[in-house]
Amino acid sequence: MTYEEVLKTAAERTTVCKVCPVCNGLACRGKVPGPGASGSGKSFIQAVEYLSRIDIMMDVVYDHDDPVETKFEFLGRELSMPVMGAPCGGAQFNFGIDPETVSERAFVYAQLRGAVDAGVLGFMPDGPKNMTIRNHMDRIPDLGGMVIPTVKPWENAKIIELFREAEEGGALACATDIDSAGLINLRITGTPAEPKSRAELRELAECTRLPVLVKGIVTPKAAKAALEEGAAGIIISNHGGRIMEDCPAPVSVLQEIREAVGRDALLIVDGGVRTGGDVFKCLALGADAVLIGRPLCIASIGGGAEGVKLYLDKLRDELYTCMVLTGCKSLADISPDKIRNRNS
Repeated sequence: MTYEEVLKTAAERTTVCKVCPVCNGLACRGKVPGPGASGSGKSFIQAVEYLSRIDIMMDVVYDHDDPVETKFEFLGRELSMPVMGAPCGGAQFNFGIDPETVSERAFVYAQLRGAVDAGVLGFMPDGPKNMTIRNHMDRIPDLGGMVIPTVKPWENAKIIELFREAEEGGALACATDIDSAGLINLRITGTPAEPKSRAELRELAECTRLPVLVKGIVTPKAAKAALEEGAAGIIISNHGGRIMEDCPAPVSVLQEIREAVGRDALLIVDGGVRTGGDVFKCLALGADAVLIGRPLCIASIGGGAEGVKLYLDKLRDELYTCMVLTGCKSLADISPDKIRNRNS
């Protein structure tokens, strides 16, 4: 199987996603539910465009005796690169896939299995009714615990129950995607979610022995609040542009948030990352790692776990090449001077 074959099969199976040459939000704008972003789709489109206006400064004049290494230490585990799968569900709801061809359970598992097979991990998605995270929790041992169950911002009692199930199952960490508080998919199905107060975030951080990550941050104020209340790390995300048309691209606020929280805080950015070059750019702007959503969904639809692994292996090769061509022997060498940002 080749990655091109994966994309071809995905295009044949989905009735909604166009499987565009570049997943940039243009063809699917306004398709929510669906694979697109809300309204004009600009908060998704701008994320891809922002990254496209950053140049990587090639420099191949350096001492090259030491090998280039893409490995990343994350919560005590070694990953093959600083890339993880975002929590994405809804094969039928968002992509129009025939459940006889790719079931919801298979769709999610392929993303998680493919990530582990590529030496990284995935965030397990939650959702309403038949898309609930409980449909997938039994997969945690099979994945060697290399998964992060990500619970919607329900009332805290329900989140705590699910966090403790994840802990008992052996998950590496837990997360809640608080940006789902505005997700239309949840309102349509009669399962609305809610924002979280600082006290509620503190309760979640303290309810389990696992590290708790908070996803859905786009301001320094919210980032500092989540970390001060015990979050092990934050994920800068606008839910793929699916919740608010005028939300900024996550990568555009990355530097500002890094400056506010300091170098030691764990920062992951989600949105618009499509290539290993994009991963490099995000690291240069201050991220520790990135999440990738829609491309992994497409790879899962078109090639199952093997398709997901093919895509992630491709990203790692691209990141490695960028590091070789910029004199970066390790991820720590990927600094702001390695890029030129034409967005400002």
